[in-house]
Amino acid sequence: MKERYNDLTVEELVAKRDELSQKLQKIRFDMVLGHVENRMEKRNLRKSIARLNTMIHELQIGIRKA
Repeated sequence: MKERYNDLTVEELVAKRDELSQKLQKIRFDMVLGHVENRMEKRNLRKSIARLNTMIHELQIGIRKA
């Protein structure tokens, strides 16, 4: 399910991105060990991180208003 990040500030977006990156790293490690129940979660996390990176970049260069 797609989450909404439109109301967050740049600092909050960066914190959320870091949190999701750590979660993705844990899932990657668990996949190597074979302990992952939902394999689609890895894809969803990567897409969410990319979405956050886009929003952070847009806010930093001034395309999007905070």
